[in-house]
Amino acid sequence: MTVEFSRKTLSGWAVLPVLLLLKVAAGYVFYGFARAASQTPHGVVPVADIWGMVLTGLAFLVLLVLACGFFTLQPNEAAVLLLFGDYKGTVRVPGFHWANPFYRKIKISLRTRNFNTDTLKVNDQRGNPTEIAAVVVWRVQNTAEAVFDVDDYQHYVKIQSEAALRHVASRYPYDSTAEHELSLRGSMDEVSHTLQAELEERLKKAGVMVEEARLSHLAYAPEIAGAMLRRQQAEAIVAARFRIVEGAVGMVEAALEHLERKKTVQLDDERKAAMVSNLLVVLCGEQAAQPVVNTGTLYA
Repeated sequence: MTVEFSRKTLSGWAVLPVLLLLKVAAGYVFYGFARAASQTPHGVVPVADIWGMVLTGLAFLVLLVLACGFFTLQPNEAAVLLLFGDYKGTVRVPGFHWANPFYRKIKISLRTRNFNTDTLKVNDQRGNPTEIAAVVVWRVQNTAEAVFDVDDYQHYVKIQSEAALRHVASRYPYDSTAEHELSLRGSMDEVSHTLQAELEERLKKAGVMVEEARLSHLAYAPEIAGAMLRRQQAEAIVAARFRIVEGAVGMVEAALEHLERKKTVQLDDERKAAMVSNLLVVLCGEQAAQPVVNTGTLYA
């Protein structure tokens, strides 16, 4: 992997006036030689004047080439410098710079970026098709790796993010069935943390740091959404019934204990069973119980 290192450059504000003065001086010298050549008798131009004009003209061209070395950097921006295919370092200091005019300067933004992945259809841990998407917040940390170790780091981030999202979604069920089971819907923070860790592992070779990764969309696929909704409703009804029965049994036990402790009435096993049955019917029924007056006896 390519190792990034810093490259120092000259201040553009210091080099600019020097080049301007040299250009003015070269133009003045060239004008002097040209004027001297135009004033020679019989139209014969001395060789010294010709060479003087040639050299000052070349010097002016060199100064024009040197002027191509100026470049600027904004805050949170870097420039990767290349000289005939050879990596010469990275400039991260914002401002007006001057460097070798033959350097190729590849500018890279170091700002934080984010993007939403496309909505993907993935089978969860139980094989149920789900629709899932995520938002990824990232930025370039190593400019050399981003430029030289992958072909297109922005496209690489997008493809690897979708691959990581597919892999993470297949490791969890959409909804949990056990009490402490992790799921996509019920354990958003844990799933997002796992997704971020996997993205960091995949993208570090491209010099990219992942600052945050979170699920932005989660739903069953349309072809099973109706069936899963009915299943969730059934599970909710079963859970509610379980709590109702559990509470009713507790209330019956408390009533029997209270009657025995206060000695309000003496009940044998058969009458206790009848009382428990009546109380459970009243407490667990969906509709209000209708009172029935019993004029007989249990032993008739």
